[in-house]
Amino acid sequence: MLDESFRILIAAVICWLNFMTVDLIFKLPESGGVCGATAIAQEVEKGGGNLNGGFMMGNIVSSPDASAGTLLASCGVFCAGLFGGFFAAVLVYIGNRICYDPGYAGTTGCITATLIVYGATQAGFAASDFIAGMVIAILTIQGISYVHASRLIARLWKVRCRLLRGCR
Repeated sequence: MLDESFRILIAAVICWLNFMTVDLIFKLPESGGVCGATAIAQEVEKGGGNLNGGFMMGNIVSSPDASAGTLLASCGVFCAGLFGGFFAAVLVYIGNRICYDPGYAGTTGCITATLIVYGATQAGFAASDFIAGMVIAILTIQGISYVHASRLIARLWKVRCRLLRGCR
């Protein structure tokens, strides 16, 4: 059995990869998809960050995205197992519709996270490891340095664009 702090670190990496992958697939760095996202992106750019990274950060703040979905899925699995994770996905879907979010990044992230977290609990992890891990993962994007985080997101966005040949 792994030490708890090591499990939380692994969970943070898994959560980070899940929500970043889903958000990049759903093109969150491309533009402000919901009210307020563009304003946040412009402020990030004024502060020395990257506009595309700011768009993703703004979309994260303005509507439930894959990071919120991953956190809520972890909480749902913690409270009620697999059913709790899927119930969290329903709540994220409703939250996206309330925000007039045109995409499904939050719902998709919640579903993938539910499967990941539940599977990990079968392999010796606790759902609480993923709750703590997701908080750490969110802090790396939203809480430590918006300038550096937005630039990292922009680099990942460029990689995605090169691989899929479909970005502006």
